[in-house]
Amino acid sequence: MQNLSEYTTSRRKFLKISAATGTGLVLGISLSGCSDDEITPPPTAAGAEQLNAWLNITPDNQVIFFLDKAEMGQGVYTGLVMILAEELDFDPEVIDIRMAPVHEAYNNAAFGMQGTGGSTSVMAGWGPLREAGAAAREMLKTAAANRWQVGIADLLAENGLITNKKNGETLTYGELAEDAAQLTVPADVTLKKKSDFKLIGKNQNRLDALGKSTGTTEFGIDVDVPGILTAVVLRCPVFGGKVKSFDDSQARENPDVVDIFNISSGVAVVARTYWAARKASELIDVTWDEGDLADLSSASIRTTLKGLMEEEGISARDDGDVVAATEQASSTISADYYVPYLAHATMEPMNATASVTDKECIIWAPTQFQTNVPSIASAITGLEPEQVTLHTTFMGGGFGRRAMPDFIIEAVECSNHLKRPVKVVWSREDDMRHDFYRPMAYHRVTASFDQNNQLTGWQQRIAAPSLFGQMVELMGGAMAPAWIPDGIKNFGIDSAQYLMSKFIADATSTEGISDMVYDVANVSVDCHNWDPGIPLGFWRSVGHSQNAFVMESFLDEVAHQVGQDPYEYRRGLLKNDARRLAVLDKAAELAGWGQAPEGRYQGIAVHKSFGSYVAQVAEISIEDDTLQVHKITCVVDCGQVITPNIVVDQMEGGIVYGLTAALYGQIDIEDGRVVQGNFDDYPMMRMDVMPIVDVHIMDSDEAPAGVGEPGTPPIAPAICNAIFAATGQRIRELPLTDLAP
Repeated sequence: MQNLSEYTTSRRKFLKISAATGTGLVLGISLSGCSDDEITPPPTAAGAEQLNAWLNITPDNQVIFFLDKAEMGQGVYTGLVMILAEELDFDPEVIDIRMAPVHEAYNNAAFGMQGTGGSTSVMAGWGPLREAGAAAREMLKTAAANRWQVGIADLLAENGLITNKKNGETLTYGELAEDAAQLTVPADVTLKKKSDFKLIGKNQNRLDALGKSTGTTEFGIDVDVPGILTAVVLRCPVFGGKVKSFDDSQARENPDVVDIFNISSGVAVVARTYWAARKASELIDVTWDEGDLADLSSASIRTTLKGLMEEEGISARDDGDVVAATEQASSTISADYYVPYLAHATMEPMNATASVTDKECIIWAPTQFQTNVPSIASAITGLEPEQVTLHTTFMGGGFGRRAMPDFIIEAVECSNHLKRPVKVVWSREDDMRHDFYRPMAYHRVTASFDQNNQLTGWQQRIAAPSLFGQMVELMGGAMAPAWIPDGIKNFGIDSAQYLMSKFIADATSTEGISDMVYDVANVSVDCHNWDPGIPLGFWRSVGHSQNAFVMESFLDEVAHQVGQDPYEYRRGLLKNDARRLAVLDKAAELAGWGQAPEGRYQGIAVHKSFGSYVAQVAEISIEDDTLQVHKITCVVDCGQVITPNIVVDQMEGGIVYGLTAALYGQIDIEDGRVVQGNFDDYPMMRMDVMPIVDVHIMDSDEAPAGVGEPGTPPIAPAICNAIFAATGQRIRELPLTDLAP
């Protein structure tokens, strides 16, 4: 994914302020990159005229912020508000935060649609939200200057008040909002200097903490509307399988069962309560057409991926001449690495609520991607997309899973069938066995050395299913304009998939490797996009999660081969990447590299993802063949920090997520079915085995980068490199089943 600093657009396209009626100042920002005339303003707060994005100030001094990103625990409900409040000079604690509707004005510049992912939320909002707050502030000051007949320089904007510095007279933003709305948007605004920040860079209590701690925050699974029913769906246990027939006679004897019928994903059981639906579903005898994948297994997939190591793949990088470097080498080392499929395992299982009538479709869903929902619901119901309303709820974890629309489709299909509100609720087993998984991957890495033990070549071959190839099929049709005929859409999707499978190395399979910055003259990276048919999805840090494990583990092997300390060896290869070197040095310093207490061992890793640089040092011990992770030292350079405490939270959360995967994470396929079903056979990190995590944030004047995902990639290699230091055993595949506590 491209860094958002590469996306440029004019101030005119970012700042669009429209006059409102007596409701006050309405201000919005477009992220779409479209011209003003191409965007119809989205609806605003009740009683107001239309607005075209994020900010509304009412006469009673209420600031309303429309949050266009999904809050799934990562902190955008606080961080994005802080950016706006800083320039607006308004107390973030009293801002009324509402979830934005689906609208092109909220499209994320990174992927051209409204959505939350890729750790892009703050990157995308940093410039536009500052501009919006500053422009509104200056318009309010101008309105006050006109009313008092004084100069702008005589006024101070602070905490929702404009103060006349000459006589101390004040007016609230709300009292000035209507006048300000009549003014022309300033052609240029002065943004605050870093030294003048009052909010940005300071710890801030999370603005969603009170609602979550008191149980008043509405998550998707909490949605309750009059007349609501609950649905449970029976899905084929084999990927791609379909319903042949079913006998529901026993299930219908339950008086709380409302109906049982086919939907696209299986058999829907709708009842007055979840428990009634779940118990009835257990009485249904379904005959499945298991399809082409009924004999598929993890073992067979792995064998195929390993076999592809003998064939050249699609080139993702080719610097210098690796073949010559290998032929002329005094020595070489080579190693194979493997990672399994992984589930997302969000704490809140998948769910969505829909209410379909002949005139409208209303959806309540914890979704990461809003753009596709109206067109998906339109295709199911026959309504126009404009007749579909989506309410984005809070979500108990996303990690990429809620970028997929399958659970929303089920809710809309059920409600469309009954023309009543229906909430679809998945069980943990449903969630585990019908996920969109992180791909299995196989790597072969070869390093060559000259007579002086200098690293002269790095060759890496990857075989993995193509995540982007599947995304083209899953989301391409929904993203295409409705006026394009289905035949043309399907042709375009098929063509794109063919090109990606045969000629384009999947970027998620190679990210973090194809852009390797270690100082090696000859580098070759190629990739096989072989896909056995298991559904794939974006998993926290995507390809970086497994690629950092491979690269940073093998680099330790290289350092050992030439007899050098792994930290010092990395230093020597990072002379052209000052920020990466800085976090590496700081992590080694804070962890006391080389000074671990007796019986403890250290491993180190450094990786850049989503614009942020993260280095981690793991301190471990092994007793009775059981691994204990005592401490993780984590250093992050994520550019300008908005809320340091949330950055720390995200680094800690990313480490927990990555450490869980390294120790326990594995989805096995047998007879086309997922073996694991719940936390008994797909365990999570427990508090009693969780290490101390010490996070240090580097000061930076660079633009903000991502923090939701970059804490995950370095943890597995840091742990595995520490295990080598303790045992002399190289870990080349995950999870660490034999050592896990």
